[in-house]
Amino acid sequence: MEMSGEYAIAAPRQLVWDALNDPEALRQCIPGCETIERQSETELTATVTAKVGPVKAKFQGVVRLSDLDPPKSYRISGEGKGGAAGFAKGGATVELVETEGGQATLLSYAVDANVGGKLAQIGARLIDSTAKKLAGEFFETFAGVVVARAAETGGAMPTADHPTQEAPRQSAESFTKTEETMSTAPQNLPEDIPAENVYDGTHWMIYLTLAGSFAGLAALLVTSWAW
Repeated sequence: MEMSGEYAIAAPRQLVWDALNDPEALRQCIPGCETIERQSETELTATVTAKVGPVKAKFQGVVRLSDLDPPKSYRISGEGKGGAAGFAKGGATVELVETEGGQATLLSYAVDANVGGKLAQIGARLIDSTAKKLAGEFFETFAGVVVARAAETGGAMPTADHPTQEAPRQSAESFTKTEETMSTAPQNLPEDIPAENVYDGTHWMIYLTLAGSFAGLAALLVTSWAW
């Protein structure tokens, strides 16, 4: 499974980079996330509680960062196991480019993920619409967190169109999805998996890959949401 896209965030690049590497900021943006801990400068661990149908379970994931070029880019990778449900592993490259004279940041990502076991039985056609919805939710929350920090620290320079005092009101709309593409290998939906349950099952996969692109989300979610 491969996914890529770009998001514009109304905050300076350094603040976006800091948030992508801040365990607490990431915890706020991942639904069901209970803890994210930094084990070293290049490794994070997380605990996420997920509910799939009548089953509620807790998963743990490990994410590693490499090829770091602060505050411009890095690569993340991770893997996890979901017992009889299968396994998931993946990685992502993330790049941050300054825009609007340094007042905003364009975040681009490219994610690749592989799954096995029952995870691989989820149909690609069911992932597409879910991915867009969940990705939008994650980015909206993340952008809101970053813009709020910019307002508090004065990191975002005020302009005629976006005065600093309006930052809190803008936080929910502070990102713009400029591009999103995704491709998955053709798969058939098993007859014994109801469509409504598959939708829930894709929840981990989307956040893991898309959201995972960020400071460990992709890999983190690729690893921790394995049902």
